[in-house]
Amino acid sequence: MQLSRFIILFWLMGIAACSSTPPAPVIDRLPANKSTAIQKNSTDSRPTYKAGDWRPDTYTVKKGDNLYSIGLEHGYDYKDIAQANHITAPYTIHVGQVLSFKTLIDKVAIAETKPATSSQAASQASDSDDVEITPINIDADSAPAITASANTTPVIIAIAEPKAIREPYSEDALKRPLPVAKPVIATVTDTTSKPGADTKPEVKPDTKTEAKAETKPAPNTAPASPEDIDWAWPTKGKVVANFNESSNKGIDIAGTTGQAVNASAAGKVIYSGSDLRGYGKLVIVKHNAVYLSVYAHNSQILVKEGQQVSRGQKIAEMGNTDSNTVKLHFEIRRQGKSVDPSKYLAAN
Repeated sequence: MQLSRFIILFWLMGIAACSSTPPAPVIDRLPANKSTAIQKNSTDSRPTYKAGDWRPDTYTVKKGDNLYSIGLEHGYDYKDIAQANHITAPYTIHVGQVLSFKTLIDKVAIAETKPATSSQAASQASDSDDVEITPINIDADSAPAITASANTTPVIIAIAEPKAIREPYSEDALKRPLPVAKPVIATVTDTTSKPGADTKPEVKPDTKTEAKAETKPAPNTAPASPEDIDWAWPTKGKVVANFNESSNKGIDIAGTTGQAVNASAAGKVIYSGSDLRGYGKLVIVKHNAVYLSVYAHNSQILVKEGQQVSRGQKIAEMGNTDSNTVKLHFEIRRQGKSVDPSKYLAAN
């Protein structure tokens, strides 16, 4: 009776022990450098938005607006606005319509490019496919280390000496030290590109010359500031009207009909036409996510939308379209807001 009770008690204790066994833990078997890289990927790759950008996320269309004027007033390419709001040519908009600026690429300022830290460089080195091979049974101090890549041909290590020599037994022969093995490295040459070539391995003797790794300075990946623009005067002539925030959003430069009008800085032509009232034949050049330049009242336009232009390149000829006199009306806009061009142009 006692034996049966003992067996039942032992059986119950076994069941309790099994039920109280904790579940197996979940282990992250990725290398530490790869797991941390995955965690950081979602944050380090995000672009940073420029602080102090006044532009709203949406804009409500008012009477007299068109897509070209809205783009100029906010410093956006009108085609980007149209694409973000699913508007097709001829880009018709209506009073009260709400336009979204949230997805515009111009909203994003410069994405910070951070140089790799020492830990990141170490993780990149550990992730490479290179394998270090050391000959077996050779003195580690005198044996050369061989690095083989996954894309290179195999390396064969042979022992050339000592060779087996029969010698009669004697006490002198027993006392002599055993000779040290000398490695010979044999490389197999690639003959895949040469049909019929001799496939015998080429044997090269061991050399003690150490290849010195060439160290090159890391390239400067820091992006240039959008403020670093080398502005040039768009044309020659006398300034007949200065900047006034309320009445004149740029400067007026007098000249003659057909006089060259040049790009004040390198950039992309985002508008060429005469759809903006009061500007005549107009060219707008986008220099970066912050700055635009405006060239108005031209007699002839020499560039097309989407064209890249360089600093000093002729883009138009001076005229008097939508103006009483022959002149160039020139503006610099920062995030769509007019700024005084004389503060950006060199004294002349």
